[in-house]
Amino acid sequence: MQKSNPQLYIKLAAIFIIGLLLMVPATLIHQLINERESTRQQAIGEINQIWGRAQTLEGPVVTIPYTRYLVQYADEGEKRAPIVEHAHLLPTHLKITGDIRPEFRYRGIYEVVVYQAHLHISGQFSAPDLAALGVLPDQADWDKAYLTVGVSDLRGIEQQVRLHWEGDTTLFNPGVRSQDVISSGIHAPVRLRSDGQGAYTFALELDLKGSESLFFTPVGQTTDVAITSAWANPSFTGAFLPDERQVADTGFVARWNVLHLNRNYPQGWIEDQHNLQGSIFGINLLLPVDNYQKSYRAVRYAILFIGFTFVAFFFIEVLRKVFVHPIQYLLVGAALVVFYVLLLSLSEYVSFNIAFAVAAGATLALITGYVSAFLKSPVLTMLIAGLLLILYTFNFVIIQLQDTALLIGSIGVFLILGLVMYFSRKIDWYAISLNRDQDPSPGA
Repeated sequence: MQKSNPQLYIKLAAIFIIGLLLMVPATLIHQLINERESTRQQAIGEINQIWGRAQTLEGPVVTIPYTRYLVQYADEGEKRAPIVEHAHLLPTHLKITGDIRPEFRYRGIYEVVVYQAHLHISGQFSAPDLAALGVLPDQADWDKAYLTVGVSDLRGIEQQVRLHWEGDTTLFNPGVRSQDVISSGIHAPVRLRSDGQGAYTFALELDLKGSESLFFTPVGQTTDVAITSAWANPSFTGAFLPDERQVADTGFVARWNVLHLNRNYPQGWIEDQHNLQGSIFGINLLLPVDNYQKSYRAVRYAILFIGFTFVAFFFIEVLRKVFVHPIQYLLVGAALVVFYVLLLSLSEYVSFNIAFAVAAGATLALITGYVSAFLKSPVLTMLIAGLLLILYTFNFVIIQLQDTALLIGSIGVFLILGLVMYFSRKIDWYAISLNRDQDPSPGA
């Protein structure tokens, strides 16, 4: 029976420990990526705080206050306590057309997209049918009816807003009088007839500043929204996607048509029985900045780089009788880890692909120059350089993939493991000697 070589196990243990130690800074790089991404979000928040946040347009909603009486009984007899409540009515038709003009703002090295939007809002309300809501017409305070338009960040309103209602023009006032439906916005008084006859047309122009996104709510029995912009990379999101959209390098055009049957609230209700939040839809104008996400995905393969590079050095020791000191393993591994820091820092100034190419090229040149000094063999040096080039190419391809990343990654790792098993199939591990004095080599 052959005896195992303790020297081999000591060397393997040393390589394993070095690999584990190198995973500590690799893990810290994860935290560094999260910290840099958090710093970017903070910079975006500061610009948004000054310019205007993401905007959500809610309504318009017509609200009619009414008074009901709560009957109370006491020793002195019956008392009727008045309680003021609100009936909220939605338009039968709502049409919104607008143009979004994007702009760029900078905070340090970070770029943020903001916008100015000009919106034309028009539509029609049918005559109020309060009886359908359980409210008697004589309970309603018709003179105090008002129309509310929800704007999530009022600082974004640039011009005075005028409501055109049945031929009359009225200025909007800031704030909301009831927060049952809309929590932030503007309101204006409207004239309603108590006979329940006819319909009411309305229109208003809204110049709005915001950042990152613009959303709408389909409060109309039929809601038509048409938006144009010079932004070439929109992301349509929310409860409804556009029925029609055209996206080109010069911008986009998007149109939505939403019916009241598509949402989960009626055309009218009392108090806060329903809310509009679940039906919001719109456009994101976020910059396609994914360098942090791609850097994070790249770091996940650090163990693959370190592991297969160390395996290559170990095979060189075994097959070519070249002695590689543990310190040399450590320095090469450190260079592999520094690659991710270099990649992260460069990607904040240039595109991720360019940053990856520069960081990989610099790391490859550094390691190739270093190993050529102690291996003293052009063939072995090119072997290590070729292995690293394959690993970096493999990593880059995996990062670019989305749906098939796991499939391609698992197949690649399987093939690399197969190559390792193939080249090690005839090694007599019991006969291996890593004694430098007995097996001198050019790298000694």
